[in-house]
Amino acid sequence: MATVPGQLIWEIVKKNSCFLVKEFGNGTASVQFSKESNNLYNVNSYKHSGLANRKTVTIEGGKDNAVVLATTKTKKQNKPGSLLHKSVMKKEFRDMAKAISNQVGDNYYRPDLKNAALARLSAVHRSLKVAKSGVKKRNRQTSKISRK
Repeated sequence: MATVPGQLIWEIVKKNSCFLVKEFGNGTASVQFSKESNNLYNVNSYKHSGLANRKTVTIEGGKDNAVVLATTKTKKQNKPGSLLHKSVMKKEFRDMAKAISNQVGDNYYRPDLKNAALARLSAVHRSLKVAKSGVKKRNRQTSKISRK
């Protein structure tokens, strides 16, 4: 089976896709986001596209404060069931950051996505933190007491 080049896929998908979200800003300026998987910044661009690139990186939250790092296997492009290589990390934040940095940047997998992967790790790790129950914060606004 012949594979289709990523640049051709991008030209087909970049303006019309079911994952495309267009938001209109000030005046005629519009911002385009993408909801596709394997897109770290959720930006509609060739660099971050999970559809057009053969090598992609995904970072998601897992069970019990674990973070899942998934990379695509380049040899399994025509088998979607076994396309992703997932590794679950239950380490401290610094250890996870070092592991992701080594996996994405230092292994020459996608060194251009190293900073994006670390930013996504930070956001996912922050969202997995559970608020500590116990002492409730008191309202610091001054309350008006009515005097008679």
